[in-house]
Amino acid sequence: MSDRKSRRNTRLMQCLMASVLATCLPLSTSAQFLGNVDSPGRASEAQASLDQHYWNAESGLYNNAFECNECNGQFHYWWQAHALDTLIDGYERTGDLAYLDRAEALYEGVLDRNNDEITNDFYDDMLWMALALLRLYEHTDEEHYKQAVLTLWGDIKTGWNNSFGGGIAWNKGQLDYKNTPSNGPAVILAARLYDAFGNEEDLLWAEKIYSWLTDTLVDPNTGIVWDGINRTGDGTIDKNWIFTYTQGVYIGAAVELYHVKSDPKFLEAAYATVDASIDQLTTNGIVNEQGTGDGGLFKGIYIRYITELYKTNPTNDELGSFILANAESAWAQTSDADGAFFGARWMTPPEFPVQLSQQLSGVMLMEHAAVVEQLNLHGSSNEAIH
Repeated sequence: MSDRKSRRNTRLMQCLMASVLATCLPLSTSAQFLGNVDSPGRASEAQASLDQHYWNAESGLYNNAFECNECNGQFHYWWQAHALDTLIDGYERTGDLAYLDRAEALYEGVLDRNNDEITNDFYDDMLWMALALLRLYEHTDEEHYKQAVLTLWGDIKTGWNNSFGGGIAWNKGQLDYKNTPSNGPAVILAARLYDAFGNEEDLLWAEKIYSWLTDTLVDPNTGIVWDGINRTGDGTIDKNWIFTYTQGVYIGAAVELYHVKSDPKFLEAAYATVDASIDQLTTNGIVNEQGTGDGGLFKGIYIRYITELYKTNPTNDELGSFILANAESAWAQTSDADGAFFGARWMTPPEFPVQLSQQLSGVMLMEHAAVVEQLNLHGSSNEAIH
């Protein structure tokens, strides 16, 4: 084991051993951490709560909160994109076609609410939607999903310009403001498009965007990922804006390029950011970010892409246990006789109304804990899983 990997695993072990959830539990394998936990069962309960308490059959969208008292005045396009992603998580875990049926209804609901258009003015919003729809296409082979993805990708690429050396803008009204939420997911999408359809131009886009993002918004000394540059019009990098989801999408970008390039430097970059983010954004091994509104989604996105890194090496017991410890903490705080609801922090109970964004993060967490459990209990090989 390299010194760098040894230091990484030592830090993760220290975080987890300090956690009240992991105290006195052997961490030689992630499966040992599980004990009698039924992570897939928890994911099903979380999905059922989402469906029962948030789905609005009349609009074909998820309500923005539960309880919903005139809560749907604003259309949160990107929240619905993550809801779509979460439905696909459920389908991948169970094979239940009801998840795909709901995904189709949700897609139609988005179009209805968005004036029969799949695009909007925010490049990051469109990226979240494109990533979810690409997954949906891969499971259904329905051409209209593929065409929607390609329409989104064509629009997204127009956000690239030479201000500050490149990068995709955040929105169409501020083309000289570039941030990680518009560039990390762009790398993920471009690499996945290349993997799916073999267009070399998509790979070139993935590499170009990744290089700009790494050179501009990643701390070369720590691996921490900054949020953006020129938000206030003065060229400043928002180095104090350190969010879980910006770390997550950079990790995901590196993992996707590793899949298509087989270059270990991408995994090294991903692990550096994992190290730094666990150091800065957790308390006793549990993510401490408090998120409501848009911020409610941040932690779930982080866990999604940490799990993608974990899947490259399911024998990484410390990383798997980190995911499971967070799921255990969040689940211990769910409290309602009628379903599982998740708090703005994964260390405290929910306060009602519970916004859709934070509920989705909780569902994502349960789904990805189930991935870890299934990889452990079904005897994953030493080969990378993609």
